[in-house]
Amino acid sequence: MLNAKIFDDLSAKLSEVMKSSPAKDIEKNVRALLMQGFAKLDLVTREDFDIQAQVLARTREHLTALEVRVAALEAQRK
Repeated sequence: MLNAKIFDDLSAKLSEVMKSSPAKDIEKNVRALLMQGFAKLDLVTREDFDIQAQVLARTREHLTALEVRVAALEAQRK
């Protein structure tokens, strides 16, 4: 759900710190814990957010056009 680049960057930083350490499993565990935590937050990616923003903009434009049409039709009936 969340951009994998964030996790990759964090993973790379953890790898640098633990290069000489035998605790490589800590990196995997931390990554798994972060993924679980972010999954519980029900986050969306920036790409999904931008797509939904575009859909909303098109919907608003369509609604405005329909409102104008309805107003014109109501004016004709009077």
